[in-house]
Amino acid sequence: MMQASKFQTPLGEIRSLASARGLAAVYFPRQAERIEARLAPGGLRRGHGNVPLLQAEAFLACYFDGDLDYSPGIALDLRGTPFQVSVWRALEAIEPGSTETYGKLAIRLGRPKAVRAVAAAVGQNPVSILLGCHRVIGADGALTGYAGGLSAKRYLLDHERRYRGEPGVGAA
Repeated sequence: MMQASKFQTPLGEIRSLASARGLAAVYFPRQAERIEARLAPGGLRRGHGNVPLLQAEAFLACYFDGDLDYSPGIALDLRGTPFQVSVWRALEAIEPGSTETYGKLAIRLGRPKAVRAVAAAVGQNPVSILLGCHRVIGADGALTGYAGGLSAKRYLLDHERRYRGEPGVGAA
């Protein structure tokens, strides 16, 4: 059974799930039905004593306070296909405040013709914000789909750029 917690952020509530092996999800309420049905079919129980959940809350608190370098070394329990997990792990290399296109991510993964598959895997990332899928953008630089909504994606990118001393999204 998965343990769960909720954390308030400037974007509203963000939820987390963890197993005995590690953090399995950090997600927005609008994703709850899909994420929880897939990762917690046996149900949820409150897990405030769960170390990965506590680490996720510490990460989110630091992140939204502007400490973009805080890294609690959270054990992850990524549940997906080997391809999906490779894409999700590749997201770790995209620094806060920067972006990468789906095409460049596919090339970096050694799968230059798999742009659509990479995009689909990015869209299934269960660990939002921690594995920065919000940092992946369209080939033309446009913000594309995000589970928390495009306004949340814009907020996260602007937040990171503000704390990195860079202009925000759409700034000249």
